[in-house]
Amino acid sequence: MPLVNIRLARRDQPTTAAQKAQLIAGVTRLMQEVLDKRPESVTVIIDEVDPENWGEGGEPVTVLRRRRKQIQA
Repeated sequence: MPLVNIRLARRDQPTTAAQKAQLIAGVTRLMQEVLDKRPESVTVIIDEVDPENWGEGGEPVTVLRRRRKQIQA
């Protein structure tokens, strides 16, 4: 049974239930096409990670996002 885990960073504009449903359907279809898996055997889990809980380049994502917003302003 394939288990696919998708991790998304929480954003100011949340990922909608419809978008998550599209991800689940698309990943399931891809597993069927590429690995010949039965759709009913594919499990897709979507984890949403708060930006305070991860970082890039040694800085929390909240700091990076704040800096990017200042640059764009």
